[in-house]
Amino acid sequence: MIGISIFAVALALLLLGFPVAFTFAGIGIAFVVLFADPNQLAQIPYRIYSNMGDNGEGLVLMAVPLFIFMGLILQRTKLAEQLLESMGELFGAIRGGIAISTILVGTLLAASTGVVGASVVAMGLISLPVMLRHGYKTELATGTISAAGTLGQIIPPSIVLIILGDVLNVPVGDLFRAALAPGLALIGAYIAYVLVYCKFNPDHAPSIEPPAGVNRRKIVLNALSAVVPPLMLILVVLGSIFEGIATPTESSSLGCVGAVLLAIIYRKFSFAMLWESSIETVKITAMVFAVLLGASIFSMGFSYTGGEEQVEQLLLNIPGEKWGFLIFTMVLITVLGFFLDYIEISYIVLPLIYVVVDAMGINMVWFAILVAMNLQTSFLTPPFGFALFYLKGVAPASVKTSEIYRGVLPFILIQIAVLLSLLFFPSLYGMSSEQTSLW
Repeated sequence: MIGISIFAVALALLLLGFPVAFTFAGIGIAFVVLFADPNQLAQIPYRIYSNMGDNGEGLVLMAVPLFIFMGLILQRTKLAEQLLESMGELFGAIRGGIAISTILVGTLLAASTGVVGASVVAMGLISLPVMLRHGYKTELATGTISAAGTLGQIIPPSIVLIILGDVLNVPVGDLFRAALAPGLALIGAYIAYVLVYCKFNPDHAPSIEPPAGVNRRKIVLNALSAVVPPLMLILVVLGSIFEGIATPTESSSLGCVGAVLLAIIYRKFSFAMLWESSIETVKITAMVFAVLLGASIFSMGFSYTGGEEQVEQLLLNIPGEKWGFLIFTMVLITVLGFFLDYIEISYIVLPLIYVVVDAMGINMVWFAILVAMNLQTSFLTPPFGFALFYLKGVAPASVKTSEIYRGVLPFILIQIAVLLSLLFFPSLYGMSSEQTSLW
């Protein structure tokens, strides 16, 4: 059971707060030295090179820093502020209108920036005070912002989907296409929940009448002027991928150029802003790639000490065959999401599961979307949901952590419901029985 114990040791050290990348690498090296042949450590440089080589894998990962850079540029153009203000005015007259506009803005930010922290912080700073000032119930306001801010994990172009494409050896363009329908279904479910909630609790989300003398036509034009530029950028980036004009890596570079052009249009461009965005991109990318390299060394130690074969046999012998395996996997990822980051789960857990998914003949695209939907939930699940911490950091002092936790619970249940519908009824999302290999 040495191979299994390496995973238990890694999980324990992560929960104690040790740095992720160094924990993975250190444990991998230690277990090879103690329980395998130390000469096998000579394979580490080859493993690292394989992640950045010319076999196509390195080209896929190049999209990560480019999409991060695109998102940071758009964040600094105050795009979120303009979208929230204009959409809030547009939907304010509806009960729960500001919450609905927050979800729609979160969708646009997800498709144009994909940076969860930036989206949650921006909407927490701008939308939360407005909702609280107009009498919105704190739980509804905080839950809506947290859920809307995490849409960047499933709405393309998503960093999560790029990482999953790399780990599961699936074309990223296929994942982007497959994620659209579940992502839109999730957005629709969020909005439906807000409308139903406000129907039965009208005092928790009152309508906001526009000031006297305000021209409705002007409100609509302001909303369009705020929405159209980022929407055009989204169409260019995703359209070039879906039409086969560009690969995800090429389209990400196109998105960077488009983001800079938008910064110029919004008159927010400066070389200082460009420099700050570049530095922040390097920091985030270094973190992601450090985890990738640490996970690569960890998986080497796991494999050389016999853990790979043990896990494969364990998963293949789960009752219920494919259904049993899928349900067990989804539950496992959900539980791990309470404690671990999506990057850690992607680079540590999925490589172990990949072999079994391939052996069972399960469609890898469908499985990747199931995992992506599940990983999105990890941003909302207490006690370590990152979106909850982001929001608490910018929320007024009067907003309690317990209120944020209670606020996200309905949205977590919605996400689980959409995940289950995707698992049991994939045809609803355009996936045939041949694609899922379960009928």
